[in-house]
Amino acid sequence: METGGNSLTAGPEGRKRVVSYFYDPEVGNYYYGQGHPMKPHRIRMAHSLIVHYGLHYKMDMFRPYPAQDNDLCRFHADDYISFLKSVCPETQHEQLRVLKRFNVGEDCPVFSGLYQFCQSYAGGSIGGAVKLNHGHSDIAINWSGGLHHAKKCEASGFCYVNDIVLAILELLKYHERVLYVDIDIHHGDGVEEAFYTTDRVMTVSFHKFGDYFPGTGDVRDLGYGKGKYYSLNVPLNDGIDDDSYLSLFKPIISKVMEVYQPGAVVLQCGADSLSGDRLGCFNLSVKGHAECVRYMRTFNVPLLLLGGGGYTIRNVARCWCYETGVAVGVEVEDKMPYNEYFEYFGPDYHLHVAPMSMENQNHRTYLDSIRERLLENLSKLQHVPSVQFQERPPDTELLEEVEEGYDSRPKARLWDGEYSDSETDEMEPKARNHDVDIADASPPSKRHVNLLTEQISKKIKQEVPSEATPVYLQINESTVKSGCQSESRDQVLVSESFVGCDKACKKKYVRKELVILALPSSSIETVETGTSTL
Repeated sequence: METGGNSLTAGPEGRKRVVSYFYDPEVGNYYYGQGHPMKPHRIRMAHSLIVHYGLHYKMDMFRPYPAQDNDLCRFHADDYISFLKSVCPETQHEQLRVLKRFNVGEDCPVFSGLYQFCQSYAGGSIGGAVKLNHGHSDIAINWSGGLHHAKKCEASGFCYVNDIVLAILELLKYHERVLYVDIDIHHGDGVEEAFYTTDRVMTVSFHKFGDYFPGTGDVRDLGYGKGKYYSLNVPLNDGIDDDSYLSLFKPIISKVMEVYQPGAVVLQCGADSLSGDRLGCFNLSVKGHAECVRYMRTFNVPLLLLGGGGYTIRNVARCWCYETGVAVGVEVEDKMPYNEYFEYFGPDYHLHVAPMSMENQNHRTYLDSIRERLLENLSKLQHVPSVQFQERPPDTELLEEVEEGYDSRPKARLWDGEYSDSETDEMEPKARNHDVDIADASPPSKRHVNLLTEQISKKIKQEVPSEATPVYLQINESTVKSGCQSESRDQVLVSESFVGCDKACKKKYVRKELVILALPSSSIETVETGTSTL
């Protein structure tokens, strides 16, 4: 019953998956305020570990394109989004009644860049859903997402915009049924509430229940109307360990996958269910938490991995780095590589930490009764519920060029991801249709330049001599054109954030600007470009 993926045709665990990873370099700069437990800096720490373990070479890397007002209003009320867009720390004292109306205050404070933060993490989740919809990825990751408490008209539990609901709405354009699984210690109330009356989304939440925020998620909460039995809640007590947790997770999820057969799965990986969390009371190890990711991966269903809670930030970074390794099929070493935040992980500097010595208040009889009750509820479901024919909402477009100014982005378009320096050498274009000689690109369009940038960077990583010295120059549009048209070919346009170093160099040099690399004229003759994947 507990073997991975036994309810569907499951491929081998080691099968390579195409993984898209969304990360905004600015996310760590947002600050909820002094003493607030939610720290976006944890996402930057996780990303640093991911890069230093070399996992970024096994994924397609994207910078999330900010979600716009109309994107967010697919779920949220117009006046609520207008409020988030306009409110700022300097003027919030003038809007006390509105702050109270939208539940913005102590838990969900107003801070500088609040709306941009919401746009960023929502854009990553929506972008991941688009990647899955178009078949460009098997797994998409956005650790800045997973803010599951936000409601249609109000903030809640450190969450302002419910990126999960927005991502699921995107997935529903292509998939008849979507499964949402939540392993955060807090009940995923905002997502459950949004889909409580439909059978097109099944929500399954494993959480602490009792005198604990948000106070919802009773096992008797099943859904309503057409959605009855499509909301599953697994209420748990303090101190649950890996074995107890997985004794519920695997059989319940196995039965859900057998009965519901979703077209896509969204897994919220809140790390506050880990042992030793600042706000949590569970006793899961990083490996136990990640086993849920590993198990979902075996079903070979399009999978969107999101972050969520997690307030002991060194452990959050450990967890999401390890789970990124699980997603790409790599078992990362316990010994941690040196990184920018190395001192956070002392004194042992290991990826895994031992669970605490605490009582498991989830006794065997309690676990058995919960499992039996939920499996009984699942037996009442109609196998593979049908969906009535209806017009599908317009597709979310993948932009064909990376726009330098976010403000100039057409409103009808939703997302565009930028390639970063960590694009894997192994990734090949999905379609090739012509060769482009660098000297003949005259005059190059912005889109043409982007295509050249992407392909030349791959070529350089393969052909640049190890002793070559990178020369970094910030360039404008005219320099881009002259670089493409250089007859001597001693200047070649390379991708954003190109990493260059020699054999003796231990430091990676990263820039956010486009750069020019001086190379021998014979290094690169032509590059192949594909237009169908951008």
